[in-house]
Amino acid sequence: MMITYPSTKRVFSIFKELNQILRPSHHEEQVANYLCQFAERLHLEYERDKENCVVIRKSASPGCEGAEPVVLLNHMDMVCVGMSNPLSDPIEAYEENGWMKARGTSLGADNGIGLSMALAVLEDESITHPALEVITTTNEEDGMSGASQLSKDFLRGRKVINLDSEDYDTITTGAAGACLQFHRIPIRRMPVPNDKGNWYRIRIAGGLGGHSGVDINKGRCSAVVAALAVWEHLAKQHDFCTASVNIGEANASVASSGELVTVFPAADTLCSLRDALQEVNSRLHETYPQDAGMTCTIEACEPHESVVERKALEALMACLRQVPQGVVCMSSVMQDTVETSNNIGRISMAADHILVSTHTRSFIDDDMSQLSQDIAATFSSVGATSETAMLAPAWQEDQQSAFLQLVSNTFQDVLGWRPRMVAMHFVLEAGFFVQHYPGIQIASIGPRIVEPHSTSERVELSTIDDIWKVLIALLKRLSL
Repeated sequence: MMITYPSTKRVFSIFKELNQILRPSHHEEQVANYLCQFAERLHLEYERDKENCVVIRKSASPGCEGAEPVVLLNHMDMVCVGMSNPLSDPIEAYEENGWMKARGTSLGADNGIGLSMALAVLEDESITHPALEVITTTNEEDGMSGASQLSKDFLRGRKVINLDSEDYDTITTGAAGACLQFHRIPIRRMPVPNDKGNWYRIRIAGGLGGHSGVDINKGRCSAVVAALAVWEHLAKQHDFCTASVNIGEANASVASSGELVTVFPAADTLCSLRDALQEVNSRLHETYPQDAGMTCTIEACEPHESVVERKALEALMACLRQVPQGVVCMSSVMQDTVETSNNIGRISMAADHILVSTHTRSFIDDDMSQLSQDIAATFSSVGATSETAMLAPAWQEDQQSAFLQLVSNTFQDVLGWRPRMVAMHFVLEAGFFVQHYPGIQIASIGPRIVEPHSTSERVELSTIDDIWKVLIALLKRLSL
């Protein structure tokens, strides 16, 4: 079967356009507008639902009308890391040594590259394909509310190519379930004690961070763990108060940075506190050698008008000591695969509470449910309330199905090698699609994306070209 592969030039230009539209989770209206305008320009049918999910439909190529429709699935939001204002800070992408990266921020290749491929397919009349539905969901990175609330008639096709995979040599055929919870510890503010007047900001920075699913077993130091170590070490010898806590960048990321604003008695000098933090740094670097760039520093800062009652901070620390952080257990049936994990993504302070997010993942729904209940009970024991923001089911495909074998054969024929078929410890929207649309089949593929959800996020350029070729060949085969 002879195929002429269009250039990926348009894929990259669409990606550049997408990265001019800041698109953090919960703020996708502008990129949804872009998708609707894209469809209108091509005179294609489209729908947009109340969650701003968009599906664009294109008729089959001439002679392919009898083929079963195919769905191309992506999400439009991204995890915005390294941006002081995710709604206005630009993404400056550049190429270096065969990779595309971003200067000081996350890149948005997750899932902007896959979405750019899907849109380029819609635009190119030279590509042979069956009837297409390009569906782009919202809030995939922070709750999956878009996928969870799709109507039963929003999608017609039952064969889905999900372009939201980060493992180039893999067909993802399953994903862990996830439970995202928000816990609120009540606080009372009080005047700054008269015996305290030295104000210091403790910064935690330089951590590798990363994806709280695929990177959870890589031995990285979460800034949450570092903050607990700082607080406990200083509390042994110093009587200090805390005015604010802000740790982590995103609910779905391993926290790479944070800060505590504190006030100490006059006798506690900056020099003595720096020596104390050096001890913390030494212990952290010994425990987490892969994260030698993470450091805890302290500097003088401006005074605050009030501090948080010590009882609330002690409640927070008690929970941080008890709640699992990282791998809970490995799978006994999937070699070298994390079965269950938990990540504390963010800790922030509002006027009347401390907000803590936990992201629990497991391939076993019952285990995920039990662990999330245990975590909520831990917070409840200190007077906190908990709410479930997302509950996504685990998903597993039949790897011997004709559809997945066709995808595997296409890799073999186009690239000369056969990909692995694996279930991954990240969360995909596929579980919701299986719930909503009986009989659906899903294969997830994509280019090699390294360190998603971090300022080190990068995508290997040659793998974009290869996945593009696989996608074009696969659409042609599915049109026969």
